[in-house]
Amino acid sequence: MDAIVDRAIRPEAAPQRTPVPPFDLVIFGASGDLALRKLFPALAQRNTEGVLPPESRILAIVRKDEDVVGLPDQIAGRLKEEGLAADQIEGFLRRLTMVQADALKPETFEALKTALGDTDRVRSFYLSTPPDLFIPICQNLAKAEILTPTSRVILEKPLGRDLASAREINDAVAAILPESRTYRIDHYLGKETVQNLLVLRFANTLFERSWSSRDIDNIQITVAETVGLETRAGYYDKAGHMRDMVQNHVMQLLCLFAIEPPNMLEADAVRDEKVRVLKALRPIVGPDVQRHTVRGQYGPGQSEGQRVRGYADELGHASNTETFVAIRCELDTWRWAGVPIYLRTGKRMAQRYSEIAVTFKPVPHSIFGQGGGCDRLDANRLVIRLQPNDGVQLQLMMKVPGSGKLKIVPRQLDLRYETAFDVRTPDAYERLLTDVIRGDQTLFMRRDEVEQAWAWIDPIIAGWQEYAPQPHRYAAGSWGPSQAIGLIERDGRSWADPDFV
Repeated sequence: MDAIVDRAIRPEAAPQRTPVPPFDLVIFGASGDLALRKLFPALAQRNTEGVLPPESRILAIVRKDEDVVGLPDQIAGRLKEEGLAADQIEGFLRRLTMVQADALKPETFEALKTALGDTDRVRSFYLSTPPDLFIPICQNLAKAEILTPTSRVILEKPLGRDLASAREINDAVAAILPESRTYRIDHYLGKETVQNLLVLRFANTLFERSWSSRDIDNIQITVAETVGLETRAGYYDKAGHMRDMVQNHVMQLLCLFAIEPPNMLEADAVRDEKVRVLKALRPIVGPDVQRHTVRGQYGPGQSEGQRVRGYADELGHASNTETFVAIRCELDTWRWAGVPIYLRTGKRMAQRYSEIAVTFKPVPHSIFGQGGGCDRLDANRLVIRLQPNDGVQLQLMMKVPGSGKLKIVPRQLDLRYETAFDVRTPDAYERLLTDVIRGDQTLFMRRDEVEQAWAWIDPIIAGWQEYAPQPHRYAAGSWGPSQAIGLIERDGRSWADPDFV
């Protein structure tokens, strides 16, 4: 695809941030998939870069004797896959302390208390566990008198499975730690391009002035995955894609896109505006789910050149759990009234990518006449690509050079992070973990955010149970069920093609 590449000024060095204070980071669920794939690699990278103070420690909580011996080797193998050198891996492993404890057995927390000792370091407790363990872990930390005035707790998504369970968790944690020391993590908020949403809007007059129903025709948010169940079958079949992806990742992207300008870039100022967006979402209840939502489940097909099984075959039994969700929603605000917002996310889709596509309204009148390639002027479209190939793309109409007759075609202004900057783009968890230790809550969810998102999601799930109990089928490697195409085409629109390559 032809492109006009924006050649940004290349900074000489990455911007400096507040130093990380000495800390002890305790990871519950240290032998789990998230810790091995994301948390330990993120911490090892920060260690290699010299961000972590020398006296800081990482305490891995495990339940089994074999994990005490075998987990360091598993971590080393994972870090080798990430490209770290042997000396870098060894340097990181020296920070690790293995502690055997059981989240449901208070007496085992004495081992953790002994390992932590008596220090004034920042203590952060990462609960990389199922949400039903959040309450007992926090209560046991309090009973063992492990929590200090500088202690923080990090809660991994999803927080509960509905509004009632989220409130139960929030109330229990609030009885032990204040909101100012509670960090509800959604790793999408740590992605550089997600953070750039705020810069794109509020540092560029061009976009902020056109960021409303006056100029925007529709908004599409897509989070597409090519993977299937992997190792998450037990959790995923109970949760489904609405709870696993929409209630957190997708809703957070919508909030950051649609917020009003906060008065400052400060945690509660930003989060206040996000809550207002969630409260403005028009409810989808009862039979409305049939017109405004689509739920699907993948069957057998081709994914990334390989023949793959359907969801039920991977799971080992029949299930009505959705692996795909599409929603047409609206915000009842002065800025966004009448602008349809289309949300789409699923597993085993044709391509892996996450992006926000903004289609602007067409010009009211074409002066270029008909024929000769001038009979259609495509609307301008802004694409904010979150992964992979992070960047921003703006589609404009351009004249073809040298054409005998005036010929106009769409072309892209194309800015890619990997070519625009000479600095490494950190992984989301690298940013978020160090933000916790610094005490910066800007990129973390406040309890009213989480609860307001559940308040909008719960009626949709309830409506599905009555009006759409069976998910529509789609072939693995496709763009989801055909009903998702109908959802947007009823409005005379179509899903944006993933132009980034």
